[in-house]
Amino acid sequence: MEKNFIIAGFGGQGVLLAGTILANSFMLAGKNVTWYPCYGAEMRGGTVNCEIVVSDNEVSSVHKKDTDYALVLNQQSFDKFVARIKSGGTVIANSTLVADTRPRNDINYVFAPMGDLANELGTSKVTNMVALGVLSSAIDVVDKEYLALGFEKVMGEKKKDLVPLNKTALEAGYKALN
Repeated sequence: MEKNFIIAGFGGQGVLLAGTILANSFMLAGKNVTWYPCYGAEMRGGTVNCEIVVSDNEVSSVHKKDTDYALVLNQQSFDKFVARIKSGGTVIANSTLVADTRPRNDINYVFAPMGDLANELGTSKVTNMVALGVLSSAIDVVDKEYLALGFEKVMGEKKKDLVPLNKTALEAGYKALN
């Protein structure tokens, strides 16, 4: 099994952190994984994305022409990456910032108000964790418990005070579809 993901949004939404957490979650689950970031010099406010490839075997390449899953946090990313999703693939979009449009009929769409859910928790800074919770609920690829462990591993001991809020955000995203 080899699956590839794109996580995309604008700088400041925690896109690269979300990708790092997802990649670490796959590693904790015993998978082979690559993570490849892409961002402009403008950083905060500019477009940012990363690609993650996960496999039971060695990963064949990092940068894929098409993707199985796209997790997009803003409209610009939706517009840019919807064309790269394989037929039968899935786009998971933050409906707080992405219009519920379906320009293709050969892919699956999941819309959830990720930004609104994060704001209900008191800060938009956890939108990325809400998004990972939605991803975990929408597709059967990584369990939310591995995502929580991935967050702890990436953030380390110095930021352990952020764990409870981010676990709550992950759970809120997971429940958004249930």
